[in-house]
Amino acid sequence: MAVMIEPIKAEFGASDAQMGLLTGLGFAIVFTLTGLSAGRLADKVSRTRLLAASALVWGIITALSGITAGFISLLIMRMLVAVAEAPVTSASLSLLSDSYPVERRSFAISCFTSGATFAAIIALTLGAYWVELYGWRETFFIISTPALFISFLLFFVMPEPKRGQYDDAISSPTSPLQPALTTGFRASTKALLKRKDYRLLVCSSAIATLGANAFGMWNATFLVRSHDLTLSQAGMMAGFFGGGAAAIGILSSGYLADRIARRKGVLWLPILGHILGWVFIVIYFLWPKGLGDDLFFAGIPFAMLFCTLASFFSVWWVSPCLTLLTSIVPGTQRALAISMQTVLITFLGIGVGPMLVGVLSEVFSEVAGVESLRYALLISTSTTLISVFLLFKLKSYQAKQLIKPIQ
Repeated sequence: MAVMIEPIKAEFGASDAQMGLLTGLGFAIVFTLTGLSAGRLADKVSRTRLLAASALVWGIITALSGITAGFISLLIMRMLVAVAEAPVTSASLSLLSDSYPVERRSFAISCFTSGATFAAIIALTLGAYWVELYGWRETFFIISTPALFISFLLFFVMPEPKRGQYDDAISSPTSPLQPALTTGFRASTKALLKRKDYRLLVCSSAIATLGANAFGMWNATFLVRSHDLTLSQAGMMAGFFGGGAAAIGILSSGYLADRIARRKGVLWLPILGHILGWVFIVIYFLWPKGLGDDLFFAGIPFAMLFCTLASFFSVWWVSPCLTLLTSIVPGTQRALAISMQTVLITFLGIGVGPMLVGVLSEVFSEVAGVESLRYALLISTSTTLISVFLLFKLKSYQAKQLIKPIQ
């Protein structure tokens, strides 16, 4: 959607606020309302069949988006896309948890989560080319086609692994969730929320995305305003340096987590990543325009070095934290647990984060002028420090338990 904003806005005569609703908040609200039910459904039915249906519906709705007559109808299609996507993360991570033992799970999860980052890079390059060449309506038809093929593979080719087949190695006989294998939706939700380790982990992950997603959404605009790049230059650099480094960072953290978890505990990796990522992103936002550019590649601001480092380290929480989450809840409640986390991440990261930066930028514009976005992003990304605090609390809590999730 990011590369379609301008042509859609021009055709429908929409405002920036309306486009913000279309690309962010409208999707996030519907996802929030449907995510928990979708996660519980993934705990009850075949996950491969559920993902096949999700991909099929997603492809059909995306194709229909290309024939919408106005802004309202396109917004409705966008909301229906949120419904189609609601079970994807919870069902997929539940499948991965039952396909890989815990000692190999982090890298498997990192491969899955890095897919979204690679998709963003493709969208900023190939997607922009298609929109420019064929138009935004035809592009919707193009990107809907692979989903139909994926749906076919999921339904007819991919097997459904045994649910909870690797849980014996990590389960605790004293866990309050262990006997709750057949509880209903409300009882399962209450049981999950009673776990302090689960609450700390989910809150830390969600707060981390508040600043990170705002950074991803506004980074290209920041480069245009504060480093005098063209929009195409800014989009390419944000995608290549920021998105590329993030994808490599997710894969690296998954690889490292599988190797250090047994010796030092899995939480040191996200804590270190958050701290280093925050330090580099502060340097990036405060780096003066033009400083050091002659020491870097021609046409590329020296500040992009710090953008790359920040993007690389700031995603080190993703795979370790998701792996830890899958290891502290029983298999019959795993998809629900993941969906609860995904709902909060979507609401804060997609719904609140980018909007908060826009509001702060407007507030600071009277005193900072064109540089108001720089300081708005500084404030929003500082929420990472809250995530660090929560992870330290979680590590302290785990140390007090007689049986830890990962030994």
